[in-house]
Amino acid sequence: MNHIDHGSERVGTVKKTGSSGKRRLGMSDLSVSPVGLGTVQFSGGRGLSGLLWPPLSEDDIKGIVRVSVEGGVNWFDTAELYGRGESEAALSRALAALGIKRERVVIADKWWPLLRTAGSIAKTIDERLSRLGTDYIDLHQIHNPYSLSSIKAQMREMARLAGEGKIRYVGVSNFSAEDMRKAHMELSKLGLALVSNQVSYSLVRREIETNGVLDAAEDLGMTIIAYSPLGRGILTGKFHENPELLQTRNIFRRYYGSLNRSSIEASRPVVEALGRVARKYGVTLSQAAINWVINFRGDWVVAVPGATSVRQAEDNAGAMGFTLGEDDLALLGEASEKFRVRR
Repeated sequence: MNHIDHGSERVGTVKKTGSSGKRRLGMSDLSVSPVGLGTVQFSGGRGLSGLLWPPLSEDDIKGIVRVSVEGGVNWFDTAELYGRGESEAALSRALAALGIKRERVVIADKWWPLLRTAGSIAKTIDERLSRLGTDYIDLHQIHNPYSLSSIKAQMREMARLAGEGKIRYVGVSNFSAEDMRKAHMELSKLGLALVSNQVSYSLVRREIETNGVLDAAEDLGMTIIAYSPLGRGILTGKFHENPELLQTRNIFRRYYGSLNRSSIEASRPVVEALGRVARKYGVTLSQAAINWVINFRGDWVVAVPGATSVRQAEDNAGAMGFTLGEDDLALLGEASEKFRVRR
């Protein structure tokens, strides 16, 4: 087995230049850090997401939020689906316990559309606000395109909520390029702009570069919010170094994240390249992988990794403490071009 170089905590001779400057979210006045915090892991063991992530204690959640904010993270992404609202409530409790004022952070939420009509966007908004402990959501997103109502109807409901001041801006998630353009067009008719599309994007999931999603975002002035920037754990390198760790993940997590020996071996060249780059900058593999995501395609891509520990949250925030050079961005891009997750 080839040894995976996990990088170093020492900077060495390479000067670090930060990627921590705030970025405008689409055509909005929201300024967000290049790295946010995804909170599906705050689901408390409830619902579908509870099958993937074990419950975290209140102290764990508070610690994760605290070190994220201390590390420069100013926005959090949650969803109605995550623990049937438990993630929203857990995030709210943590922010309150830490004394973090609402205006200091940007909160992104998501409406779950499956087997529902657009009318439920308005019907469920007060519950979202209550669980979040706020009177407005900065970015409200359609979680996926599988609704019983048209995109036109969904955008109309979102615009109505914006007019009432319950949400500030509208985004989507997992939308195709065609659906992005439809949603943007319908909102434009109502005097609003679609500001973001949240999709899977990482060194091992680059489909949006070829399926039109990235091109559509650039054309429309939208931000891409990259979830799973670590390839659901593959890019940490820990499974390559110790494949037996795969067995410590439950079967749902392994299937959801394509965490299997085939994917681990197929991604080994990518992870080895990450190790070389990480050592050069004195950072971890995870930090190098996230930094690639937020810099490879310019400042209109931001990342929203999750964290189940304070250490992981510190690592995520640390990805904003340097900027990979053009040669290293290209090297990692070339190493991952032919990779395809084997399901």
